[in-house]
Amino acid sequence: MMLLLAISGCSTKEQKQAASEKKVELTISAAASLQNALNDIKAHFEKKHPNVIINYNFGASGALQQQISQGAPVDLFFSAAEDKFQKLVQDGLIEKKNGTDLVGNELVLVVPKDSNKGINTFEDLTKADKVSLGTPESVPAGQYGKQTLDKLKVWKSIEGKVVYGKDVRQVLTYVESNNVDAGLVYKTDALTSQKVEIVATATEGTHDSIRYPLGVIKNSPHQIEAQLFYDYLKGDQSMKTLEKYGFKKLK
Repeated sequence: MMLLLAISGCSTKEQKQAASEKKVELTISAAASLQNALNDIKAHFEKKHPNVIINYNFGASGALQQQISQGAPVDLFFSAAEDKFQKLVQDGLIEKKNGTDLVGNELVLVVPKDSNKGINTFEDLTKADKVSLGTPESVPAGQYGKQTLDKLKVWKSIEGKVVYGKDVRQVLTYVESNNVDAGLVYKTDALTSQKVEIVATATEGTHDSIRYPLGVIKNSPHQIEAQLFYDYLKGDQSMKTLEKYGFKKLK
């Protein structure tokens, strides 16, 4: 209690110094597609700030948003969808000034490396026996995927063949293991796999803009450390890591 009182009466510089003297664990709820990049960033951040331990909770943005809405102890939310993030802003769980759209992504169609189904475009999905995408209600990539297939007038003809995944990584696994003939995932996920091939990229205009908003949870008990990691994620080194994994810098 005395430490908290002392910190509240200090300058920002003194606050950060006081924060650096105690061990703090942060919980970051983040979209599954960010997994590889964020694990790299965690290693660099913890080396620079050994007092702060980063714990990730990866999953579908919709499911993560619901957990936070129901009171899950989370310090930052890194979403793959604007609407899930805005719900928390509207509900007063994230202050607008403590949020930013950090990176973008692309939606791609992938097939197993040894595929002989002749699937080279989204329209070719009519040749597939099974197609996977994330559950549109909770998985942003699934939502974007359904929008794209609707726009290209393919959805109605393949709806009965769709195998839904709980997040984008599960969709990728279905394609890698040949359980489905094709899947719709983010470009960043497809680039992590040696077992799939990107055959098509959804053009802008076929789906909502893919943006990843990041924000500090208002009731986080670790505001100083959460802000520290938030600022670190926006920094040059983190952005280079995100770009290395295929995320796009927003203009």
